[in-house]
Amino acid sequence: MTSEAVRRVQSESPWEESFGFARAVAAGDRVLVAGTTSFKGSVLYGEGDPYEQAKVAFTSAIEAIGELGLGVESVIRTRMYLTHARDVDAVGRAHKELFDTVRPVSTLLVVEGFVDPRILVEVELEAFRGAVDS
Repeated sequence: MTSEAVRRVQSESPWEESFGFARAVAAGDRVLVAGTTSFKGSVLYGEGDPYEQAKVAFTSAIEAIGELGLGVESVIRTRMYLTHARDVDAVGRAHKELFDTVRPVSTLLVVEGFVDPRILVEVELEAFRGAVDS
């Protein structure tokens, strides 16, 4: 695969520059979106609210694939990482609102914590740039 076949998208994540990663990478027909939280720049949206954090994080991830010409209909996999099992229903509700018509495969995990203890939710997406079959 040539370097022209790979495109990268940056965002306002405070960690992209210091850790050396891209928000999204398109390689061939696959688009991968890195772990995304509800931080925009240095502001955490939805502090204390797992539903709001999930909505903001997924929306930011969808915006990243939008920069590559894709929309929510291209999403084939989602991953959700939560710090508390009690937040499963709230995060699941946010996921359903965004992806109900698409129905990507999905994984939800409860983890020990994140780099900032105010983060309750982190998400990842994978999208496909090829033909869409029903």
